[in-house]
Amino acid sequence: MLIERVVKSMILRKFDHVIVSRFLLYYQKSKFFTATSDEKLNVVEMVINVLYNLDPGAVSCKSLFGLLRVTLSLNVSKCSKNKLENMIGSQLDQATLDNLLVPSPYGINYLYDVNLVLRFLKAFLRGETYQVTSIQMMKVASLIDLYIAEIAPDPSLKPSKFLALATALPDSARDSYDELYHAMDMYLEVHAGLSEAEKLKICCGLNYEKLSAEVCILLSQNKKFPSKSAARALISQQFKLKSLLHGTPSSKSFTDSPYSPNIDVRNREKKDKTSEQVLMYSGKLDPSADNEKLRAHLQGMQCRVMELEKVCRKMQRKMEKITKSKVSRHSHARSLPKLCS
Repeated sequence: MLIERVVKSMILRKFDHVIVSRFLLYYQKSKFFTATSDEKLNVVEMVINVLYNLDPGAVSCKSLFGLLRVTLSLNVSKCSKNKLENMIGSQLDQATLDNLLVPSPYGINYLYDVNLVLRFLKAFLRGETYQVTSIQMMKVASLIDLYIAEIAPDPSLKPSKFLALATALPDSARDSYDELYHAMDMYLEVHAGLSEAEKLKICCGLNYEKLSAEVCILLSQNKKFPSKSAARALISQQFKLKSLLHGTPSSKSFTDSPYSPNIDVRNREKKDKTSEQVLMYSGKLDPSADNEKLRAHLQGMQCRVMELEKVCRKMQRKMEKITKSKVSRHSHARSLPKLCS
């Protein structure tokens, strides 16, 4: 094609690759007004092949998705599709939710093309021409959480595809799994007929340690989730509470002080022991028991957690007051004049 020779000449003369990409996309759009289906196919494949050899980032993510939508109505070769998907994958952190909502191809029951998004993710993680940064990873994780929430109500979406999306990114990509929990909640509501085993597989996509306290409580009371997941959420919350009790700065500074009274030390030890008992109690829960009975246990544990949190706060305030009082008395005693010499 003449246009292909022109573009190659531009590249040899060291034209800016951004200008080359814009020229190609303009040519593709203008040519489509009068071209036949076969001509459109040839033009699109030529444009994709040339763009693929340009500098990464020479063409915007928005333009690549525009090109992708053009290919949906054409019988583009697998090689050209792979090149386009790899280019999009390399810029996935710049994509929007609307970009990803591509309708499924003919013959697929899913509302949106989930397999396409999974291929984007593979290309992104592969990072052939760049090094994926933590910021990019977190942006993509937020985008995928939005996408999962959007497709969760699709009654045709299989559990395996939902889980594949939920687990496609490494755990480090998410600081919080709250959004993923809400998407799972929606999915389980729509797919109420799933077995307990299928629900458990889906819940494997959650990291309970990265769920907020509010979501842990919601999960523990959510009958759509399997009993084992509810128990794990509560146990995770117990460990967080135990860490809080052992690692509170104010309590540590007080117990290190020479003015710490024995009674408060005993109270703290007693409270730590109580926390450990709660953990042991939660570990003894039988997930195979009747669901209602288990949920009653979990609610009892939740109340215990709230009580311990209140006790912890009261003790912190009490210890701070005692510390201030002791320090004040000590400094006052030092300042008294000697009455006898």
